Amino acid sequence: MTARPSSTTTTNADWGKANFGDIYDCPDPRSYFATLRPLAYQIPHHGQAVFRALTGALRGLRPDRSPLNVVDLCCSYGINAALLNHRVTLTELYARYTARHLATLSARRLTAEDRAFFTARRTPEAVSVTGVDAAARAAGYARDVGLLDHSFAENLEVGAPSPALRRAVAGADLITVTGGIGYIRTRTFARLLDCMPVPPWVASFVLRTVPYRPIAELLGASGLVTEKLPARTFRQRRFADEAERNAAFDALAAAGLRTTGKEADGYYHADLYLSRPAADVAALPLAALL
Repeated sequence: MTARPSSTTTTNADWGKANFGDIYDCPDPRSYFATLRPLAYQIPHHGQAVFRALTGALRGLRPDRSPLNVVDLCCSYGINAALLNHRVTLTELYARYTARHLATLSARRLTAEDRAFFTARRTPEAVSVTGVDAAARAAGYARDVGLLDHSFAENLEVGAPSPALRRAVAGADLITVTGGIGYIRTRTFARLLDCMPVPPWVASFVLRTVPYRPIAELLGASGLVTEKLPARTFRQRRFADEAERNAAFDALAAAGLRTTGKEADGYYHADLYLSRPAADVAALPLAALL
C-alpha cells in the first residue's frame, strides 16, 4: 500500500506550499519517494531530458572538457544526478524505493545495495556532479552511493561557501536546479558566481508562483543571457490539498498569470529558464537546443 502524503500547509515565505520537511533529510530516500509518489512528483523526470540535452550540447562546444562539471543546487538525495548519469528513470526509482523487499533493510544495507545498483547503470558519458544542499544526511547519502562526486551540506543563503566548496565549483560548466528556487535566491547565486572565474550555464526549473527576474538580472550582470523556454510549462506535482491550491492561485493572480491549461489541471507548473553567454545563445538557439 502506498503511503498517503503527510504534510502541513503554511502561508509564509513558502507561498502556501505544503511543508514536507520531515522527508528531506533522512538517512535514505525511502520516505521521500513514498510521500511524493501519490502526488505524482515528476519535475526530475523533465529535468533528465533537459539536462542530458544541455550536457550533450556543452560537450560539442567544449570538447576539451572531460568530464563536464555540473553543480546541482538543492540536490537532496542526488536524484538529478541519478537520472543524468545512469540508465534509470524516475518511475523506476519510485518503484525501487517503495518496494516491499527494501522496506526492512537498514539504511546502511540499502546504501550498499544502492551503490551497486547505480554503478551497474552508470553511462559512459557520465559527468562529474557536485551537490549542494542544507540537508546533510540527504546529500551525504547521495555521495555515499556514488551519485555525487562531491557533496556540501551548506546553506548559502545564510553563509559564505567553504573553501572546499569554492574549489569544487570553480570549474563548473552547468548549474542545475529543479525544485529550490524560492528557497534559494540571489544570495546563493551571487556567492556561487563569486567562486567561478567563468560563469557557467544555468538551467532552472521555477514554479510559476515564484519570481525569477531577480536571479536573471544577477546572472545578466555576470554576462549571462537568460531565456525562458516558450510555449510550454512542466508539471511539478499535484497540489497536496485545497489550501495549497488556493495559495498558488492567489500568487498566480497577483502576478497576472492565467491558470487555464496549467495549474487548473491540479498540478503546480514550472517554467524552464536557461542562462548562457551571448555567444553560446547565438551559436545554439534555444529552440534548436531543446
